[in-house]
Order: sequence, then structure tokens, then C-alpha cells
Amino acid sequence: MPQIITFIGWHNSGKTTLVGRIVAHLKEMGYRVGVVKSSKEEGIVFDTPGSDSYLHRQAGADSVLFAAPDQMVLMTKQGNRSLTSIAHRYLADCDIVIGEGFKHAGHVAKIEVVRDPGQQLRNEVHGVIAVATDLNMNLNIGSDCLFRLNESRKIALFIEKRFLDDVRKGTERTVLLVNDDKVPLKEFVQEALAGTVAGFVRSLKCAADIDKIELRIKLDRDK
Repeated sequence: MPQIITFIGWHNSGKTTLVGRIVAHLKEMGYRVGVVKSSKEEGIVFDTPGSDSYLHRQAGADSVLFAAPDQMVLMTKQGNRSLTSIAHRYLADCDIVIGEGFKHAGHVAKIEVVRDPGQQLRNEVHGVIAVATDLNMNLNIGSDCLFRLNESRKIALFIEKRFLDDVRKGTERTVLLVNDDKVPLKEFVQEALAGTVAGFVRSLKCAADIDKIELRIKLDRDK
């Protein structure tokens, strides 16, 4: 399952440009990257030359998902899904999913992009772990979490160190989602679940070579 982080900031703050550069850096570093962009507008044509989604795809993102109130490409209804739900349901094969927007996403780390000192979101939302800005002002944030807008590579390395160490180590063997929310599992629980499910699947003799198993269970609420 992917790690998730989102970039927030006012309109025209430079989020799309910065995210595009960071996607390119993370791709160069060997990661599978997905991008999810939010919008309040309806009737938007997806992936036309010059559009934000087009720029993300040109930057090399493996998957780009555009979420708006009336639609979500893959051409499904948006349904007001959270960023976490979207990432886990549609971009599960990515190492990391980078959101653009989603300032109120719960339990999701955020990097704020700031161009105007009067337009800051850090005091309005939870989870801001870093700031990208060219302004000289006191943000009460550690120097290792403060970046210039042209320091996209440094931000990519910051994201790698903070979120992608386990991807390189390959330590996460089993992922459990309940109502699209990831449930933390200790290593021995991961091993137990993996062994139980794999043993059952092997008994079915449905595949000679098993590398990955995905299981989805829908409970009957009347029982």
C-alpha cells in the first residue's frame, strides 16, 4: 500500500509546478508515484495539453487521478471519497501517492506551499510537516522542514527519508484495510495473516506461482 502525502496552498501558489518536479525526482530515484489532484470545479476536461493532469503525466507519474465533485477519472463518480480512500482503492500499486489540495484530509501529512504571507494554512489545518516558500518570515518550523520553492530535489529526499525507508527495506508484508482505512499491524500479525491466507489459497490450487494475494471482504450488516 502506498505512503500518502499532500501539498496544500492557495490557488496559484505554485503547487502543481513543485509537485511535477518532485514526481520527476522520485521517479528518477526508482519509486512508483501516483498523483491525486482535487478541484472544486465541475465539467473539467481531463488530460488536455497544458492541463495540470497532463503536466503530472509528462513528469513521469505512473498514475494520475483527478478528483472533482462531479467525476473522478477513471470516469467513476467521486462520491466524496477521502484522499486515503482514493489512494488505497485505485493506486495501491504505487509506492507513494502525492495529493494536490485535500487540505482537510485527516491523518495525512501535508507540505504547505506559500507565496503570500497573508495566505497561510498552517493554523487552519492539521498535519503540516514542512513548508515550501521563498518568503523570509518566522514560521516556527525546524530548518530541516523549511524549503525554497526551487529546492524540489531536497523536498523529494525529505519525503524519501520520512516515508519511503520501509519501501526500500520491503518490511511491510501484509496490509489490512477496514473501510478503506489502513490498520497498523505488528510484524508477527502480518506474518500470521499472510501465512493463513496463503495456505488457504494454495489449497485451492488456483495458481502455480503465487506472488501477491488481494482479498476483499464485504460483511453482511444484518448478521
